[in-house]
Amino acid sequence: MQTIDEHSEALVVGAGGAIGAALTERLLDTTPVARVWAATRHPDSGRVAGLRARHGERVQAVAVDLTNPDSIAALAEQVGAATPRLHLLINAFGILHDRDAGIWPEKRVEDITAAGLEANLRINTMAPMLIARHCLPLLNHRDRAVFASLSARVGSISDNRLGGWYAYRASKAAQNMFTRGLAIECARRARRVICLALHPGTTDSGLSEPFQAHVPDGKLFTPAFVAECLLKRIDAAGIDDSGQFLAWDGAPIPW
Repeated sequence: MQTIDEHSEALVVGAGGAIGAALTERLLDTTPVARVWAATRHPDSGRVAGLRARHGERVQAVAVDLTNPDSIAALAEQVGAATPRLHLLINAFGILHDRDAGIWPEKRVEDITAAGLEANLRINTMAPMLIARHCLPLLNHRDRAVFASLSARVGSISDNRLGGWYAYRASKAAQNMFTRGLAIECARRARRVICLALHPGTTDSGLSEPFQAHVPDGKLFTPAFVAECLLKRIDAAGIDDSGQFLAWDGAPIPW
């Protein structure tokens, strides 16, 4: 990969999720990356623990609570204390529903709740912004670096033909605006940093599971396939692509 060599360091935030774990695993299995920082709420269990057992010191698990700004700041501090540079940072997390908290995609405007709005905006919008705020100094160096966030096609304003899903759509649209704005700022003060918004497609994960019955044949992707496609997009991106919103197959998505 253009971003990765044997001296490179990558940070995957949300490494305990289906796509995050697949991205971490692919970086470890198919690239010469020196180390992957795998950030997740529970780093001593689940997928990240399995990756640590397989790859040893090449995986550095770190705890982060994405709802807590202090925890995000501590993540950057912990990584920065161990390495002066990151070459790749991927935000591989998101929320669409949480039945236990009564959060579900809205069909009608009457379904909107303050709790649903807050949860979506806190995870899908605020967390990537705070991660960038604290981690940009680690990406700003003489080598090429990529800051990539998993977005969603439903966050496209001009592509919205069905309505509904208000909180999720709005939070992803806001995340897209931030990614675009960060790219413009980086062009002035962190000129080797490429900022990307990436749509993974419908992936076989907990986020999409309740809605998979309506996915067309051949359009439900495995996490491993998605990780391969997204890393290809990251690998192919040049500085002129910074600020783009791209699908898993490289097709541009309108804002």
